[in-house]
Amino acid sequence: MAYSDVYEGWKNDPEGFWMKAAEAIDWVEKPTKALFDENAPLYEWFSDGMVNTCYNAVDRHVEAGNGDRVAIIYDSPITGRKDKISYAELQTRVASLAGALRQQGVETGDRVIIYMPMVPQALEAMLACSRLGAIHSVVFGGFAANELAVRIDDAKPKAIIAASCGLEPGRVVDYKPLLDGAIDQARHKPDFCIILQREEMPAELTQGRDHDWYEVQNDVEPAECVPVRGDHPVYVLYTSGTTGAPKGVVRPTGGHLVALNWTMKNIYNVDPGDVFWAASDVGWVVGHSYICYAPLIHGNTTIVFEGKPIGTPDAGAFWRVIAEHKVSVMFTAPTAFRAIRKEDPEGEHVRRHDLAHFRTLFLAGERCDPDTLLWAEAQLGVPVIDHWWQTETGWAIAANPIGIEHLPVKPGSPTLPMPGYDIRILDEEGQEVDRPGTIGAVVAKLPLPPSCLPTLWQADDRFRQAYLSRYPGYYLTGDAGYVDEDGYVFIMSRIDDIINVAGHRLSTGGMEEVLAGHPAVAECAVLGVADTLKGELPMGFVVLKSGVTKSEAEVMKELVAKVRDEIGPVAAFKLVAVVKRLPKTRSGKILRGTMKKIADDAAWNMPATIDDPTILDEIAEALRGLGYARKHGSA
Repeated sequence: MAYSDVYEGWKNDPEGFWMKAAEAIDWVEKPTKALFDENAPLYEWFSDGMVNTCYNAVDRHVEAGNGDRVAIIYDSPITGRKDKISYAELQTRVASLAGALRQQGVETGDRVIIYMPMVPQALEAMLACSRLGAIHSVVFGGFAANELAVRIDDAKPKAIIAASCGLEPGRVVDYKPLLDGAIDQARHKPDFCIILQREEMPAELTQGRDHDWYEVQNDVEPAECVPVRGDHPVYVLYTSGTTGAPKGVVRPTGGHLVALNWTMKNIYNVDPGDVFWAASDVGWVVGHSYICYAPLIHGNTTIVFEGKPIGTPDAGAFWRVIAEHKVSVMFTAPTAFRAIRKEDPEGEHVRRHDLAHFRTLFLAGERCDPDTLLWAEAQLGVPVIDHWWQTETGWAIAANPIGIEHLPVKPGSPTLPMPGYDIRILDEEGQEVDRPGTIGAVVAKLPLPPSCLPTLWQADDRFRQAYLSRYPGYYLTGDAGYVDEDGYVFIMSRIDDIINVAGHRLSTGGMEEVLAGHPAVAECAVLGVADTLKGELPMGFVVLKSGVTKSEAEVMKELVAKVRDEIGPVAAFKLVAVVKRLPKTRSGKILRGTMKKIADDAAWNMPATIDDPTILDEIAEALRGLGYARKHGSA
């Protein structure tokens, strides 16, 4: 069947489409219908069904006779440890941990915060919560105490599950003081904590509150799966808010199961038993959807990788994992490939490994510039698929659904909208643009499909204000872009990154695409800075590849000319700086907003998710060299 047939089939009968997809899930009580729109624009899916996430991710595979199949492969190049956990072993471990949580008083609807590194126990903790119908909230391991405290006060967890430490190349991150500090700061106090002691840095446990991971499970009765309603939250995941207060994205159980299971075959084209690897972290939405839940719901083998694309030990780390564990499909962020390319521009490491089992690479998490996509395609010799989605949606808004039809690739585009998403481009007045290729706000016509957030945790009004109020009847993605004459979606930047240069609306993403196409550039960022004459001017930051022989001045001159030639003099692109690295979140997103505030001398706070705060000093120095950032410092 062609993509167009599937998409039109959904559009003509969305209720029938999603009820059919729901047949692949094991329900305790099947839902009577798919969409519940009585409280529109707050929509729900499969609300009156009864179901359990953990049962669908673990138990049903064991009961079907696939208990010996490997569920999780743990690979830690930092410690040298590797492990394989079968579905039957995973069932035993998860039921035991869930039993311990239940014995300590955790019940359906209680919240549990998980503060863990990339170890299999992180997935076991998530599954143990969903087994009981408890609502987990994973916080990225190593997050600052203040940020963790904010999430504790919002989620009000009965328990916190944490590890004693996390591991980064060359250093050990001591989690316990951060956890203790967060609990001290928070107004809400958890009843108890469970701590996974790691030999690299065991923690001192707080008597009466903290329990050892293994000791708390001694002699407990394993817990059975507790059915919950389809609209019951399986988790709350906090994402950054514009006001500084985090937004708790709610993920409802029924829609989550149905949509994620549908994606594994239709988008990623994997069959049960195939090895699927999302090289991300459980603290991010990719880790929730495609390290933990979707592969296990679908009966795949998932990989938990405690390492980095470079430095553990080199730029060949990904290829070693793919070859050793016979990975069929990989999913990671474009920034990982930019880092690999910078270290190994000729792809020498790729050719040292047997990648015969590897079929497809998917990229997401930020806009993928065409140059990175084409480089990856040339080195790997497999299709490289860009796709676009958000924490709020939990799965792809636009993709190339190779399990349905492998559509022609247009570098720079995540291809076409997936069933459930009716994408429109609106101008500043909220009207649909009148011709293909016109940049505007990218929105989705309501209702959003299953698994997308129905609201924010304990904050319906904030949900309406943030996502629904600007364009009534539509979900505001926050991204700017356009749709071409073939219906392909192009995401150019966040709405805030469309800059106005002397009355001309220009995309910083389009300029980044031009800069990334220069053979000396490994990665780049463009932001708009305030200008008294033109309103805004674009400013570029570039990181050069290893081994570049030209001088920085030569490269900068060529880049200015390249933007002028490919976008035109209207861009007024004259400001460009070469830097050693770009400031990023731990998930690899470039902190353009913070860079812009520094350039404009605006007050700014140190981002909680920043990978390395010292990079901002380097950026400020580069800005001062261009005549900006005169008053560097956080507010």
